[in-house]
Amino acid sequence: MRIRISWPGGRLTATLDETPTSSALAGALPIVSTARTWGEEVYFDTPVSPALEADARQVVEAGTVAFWTEGDALALPFGPTPISRGEECRLASPCNVVGRIDGDPRMLATVRPGDPIRVDRV
Repeated sequence: MRIRISWPGGRLTATLDETPTSSALAGALPIVSTARTWGEEVYFDTPVSPALEADARQVVEAGTVAFWTEGDALALPFGPTPISRGEECRLASPCNVVGRIDGDPRMLATVRPGDPIRVDRV
């Protein structure tokens, strides 16, 4: 499944894998939320509360679409966070990996804290 993530300064698409978390997200679309940033990561609240999956990871590649179960939030890292070691994308805690951003994840650098953010099915 593909989704579109849009905010006042831009938009991008992502391809989701078939996981329990992505199924829960799909059932909640469209999602409208408020963007927050943490280093080079954008995250925002969602109305779903999936469980932590067995293959959850804390260190991921830039452009990974992750779900932070501790905060019921979608996490979109595009570079280092405050707890990263070097240039890695280290999330606050292990997250469910649900997909990958199509194209350049650095577009997320245009998201500002407080921006309205919307996720729709493409």
